[in-house]
Amino acid sequence: MTVERKPIRRAGIRSAGYDASARILEIEFDSGSVVQHSGVGVEIARRFLSSSAPGSYYKDNIEEEYPSRRVR
Repeated sequence: MTVERKPIRRAGIRSAGYDASARILEIEFDSGSVVQHSGVGVEIARRFLSSSAPGSYYKDNIEEEYPSRRVR
């Protein structure tokens, strides 16, 4: 599954995108790795994607809260 990502370029995150129908949040890090988190609700994804501190929001609300798989 491919999720359309938009540039973020802050706090070590290069880009991110959300697929609401599949509830998948995909994040590309500056290292080039891409991680998909499943079961992410629309509101959590919206807050992350619009956050002025996406790295902190990710660590506090997503990283350990939702199952993830590395896709690259």
